[in-house]
Order: sequence, then C-alpha cells, then structure tokens
Amino acid sequence: MATPKVDPDLCTGCGICEDICPDVFEVQDDGLSHVIDPNACDDADCCEEAVDECPEGAISME
Repeated sequence: MATPKVDPDLCTGCGICEDICPDVFEVQDDGLSHVIDPNACDDADCCEEAVDECPEGAISME
C-alpha cells in the first residue's frame, strides 16, 4: 500500500490537500501541510486527487 508524503521543501501550505482529504492532511502551525493519518487513504479514497491537485507537486505516494 502506498502512503502519502509531503515534501516540506516544495509545500507552500496552500491547504488544497487538506480541503480535498482532511482525514489525511493538515496544515499545521509551521504553515506546511503534514500527513496526519497515512492509513486513511484507503478509506478516504482522495489521496491521488490531492497528489494531482497540489499546485507545487509537493505530495507523492510512496
């Protein structure tokens, strides 16, 4: 099973991933998105959309 990763060097904290997949991603106090529950991708079925919609290409599935 692939898990989502956010590249902190590319992330701008726009929050699109959190809007698409709030069970998996959260913009935290550092202003960047973080994976809060990588296992939620299976149930939420939105991680690939978050990868596709990230304007900076900061999200990958590994």
